[in-house]
Amino acid sequence: MKISRISEKHSVLDGRAEIYRTSTAGDVWQFILYDAAAKKHVRKSLKTRDLTAALEAAEALVLEHSSGKAVRAAKTQKRISAQHKVLDGLATILRTKASGDVWQFQMYVQEEQRYYRKSLKTRDLDSALEMAREIGAELIGKRRSGIKIFGMSLQELVSEWVEYKRSEVSLGIMAGITPERLITIRSQLKHLLEYKGADTKCSELGRDSLFEYRMWRRTQKSNVSDVTIRNEQATINALAKYAYRKGLLHFDRFNFKVLKIKQGMVGKRDTFKWDEYQSLYDFMRDWADKKKGAAGQSEHEIADRLLIRDYVLISANSGLRVGELRQLTWGDVTRIEQIKKGGRTSSLAHLTVRAETSKVMNERKIIVRGGEYFERLKERQTHTGKNDLVFARIGGDGSETLDHRVWKRRWYELMAGIKIEDHVQRKLTWYSLRHWMITQRIAAGVNVVDLAKITGTSISHIEQTYLKYSQEMARDAALKSFRFTEDGGIERF
Repeated sequence: MKISRISEKHSVLDGRAEIYRTSTAGDVWQFILYDAAAKKHVRKSLKTRDLTAALEAAEALVLEHSSGKAVRAAKTQKRISAQHKVLDGLATILRTKASGDVWQFQMYVQEEQRYYRKSLKTRDLDSALEMAREIGAELIGKRRSGIKIFGMSLQELVSEWVEYKRSEVSLGIMAGITPERLITIRSQLKHLLEYKGADTKCSELGRDSLFEYRMWRRTQKSNVSDVTIRNEQATINALAKYAYRKGLLHFDRFNFKVLKIKQGMVGKRDTFKWDEYQSLYDFMRDWADKKKGAAGQSEHEIADRLLIRDYVLISANSGLRVGELRQLTWGDVTRIEQIKKGGRTSSLAHLTVRAETSKVMNERKIIVRGGEYFERLKERQTHTGKNDLVFARIGGDGSETLDHRVWKRRWYELMAGIKIEDHVQRKLTWYSLRHWMITQRIAAGVNVVDLAKITGTSISHIEQTYLKYSQEMARDAALKSFRFTEDGGIERF
């Protein structure tokens, strides 16, 4: 594809138009003029390479265009039966026979090069003049505040802001946003567009336009949590601040009805019960065995199941977030260490969680259990270079993990295998393996400060999210003791 580059250009009639030529056009002169009223450019080939002839033809086109506008204006003027200036000539009210002599308001907005027009819905002159002064004063106030009169639609604003946030992702860790966060933002703003309408103009919104947002969300999805709604409202107000800076809104945040969220509602996570995790562990052993549950399956399918099994075990032992684990490379696995303690040998993995893959955008170096799972996975994987993904899809080049639909299908397959039919209602997901690790480490007596460093979260978050034992659970936990076996199972005593 050839890229057109202007080789020469000249102004016509004091800048009212231009002529230019490019090599791709064979150096034939081209004419261009901006029609402010129509908000578009008028372009035409002058079909000559001679500069003098091109300038003469361009001047004629400018005059022709101007006379055409004058003719149209004259025709419009003939239709007007009466008109009056308002606000020292900044606005006009007029009426025509075609409108039934109902007064119309008209004001030219210089900044946006457009006329603002509105029917005043009255034939009375005094009433029309009063309304015109009010409308004109309101428009002048908005212009002085930097607010666009015509503005853009809510859909256009959302699309622009999402692209702006996408540029932050491409900038990396300094921008403070991850690809996963961008996906969340897009999902949250879909609800805003459904609520107010994608075509709604930003200029039509007020501070209280979303006051009943929570009630509306509940009518759309009765089981949506107040925590989820609160997070959506925070994203919407971040959008509002952006629109305010751009002059698209005259306020920097929406007023929402106050949400009273009890501490016990914040960050409530569901995870596996003891017997459920043990069932998962036992099921995967046969499920990925080519002589048992995987008998008759293709080599690709067996390799895929083995990958999923190691993912579950590494996730349950490391406590890494889903995004962190799926973006982990072999270069991030810096060392596998064998430690003998109490007559047992444990395999520990030294990991680096890079800032650009972390939800909190901070790098952390951690030591976690389950080093043996990394070792056996590495023996099976084809691509194990420094930049290759640990959980790269089978048959790929090491740069891509499984498709999100495959991850979802595999999870449902596992849940069906261990007969947890209500996993959707309980919100058991891949993320639940992180919750399992944290709750079991707490039960094993790991210091909360150390656990916060390993998992890359705050102490207060762990306390609010995971230390939610009832008295019965606390008593039961106090009477239990356990240890992990060498092959990753659990032995209670």
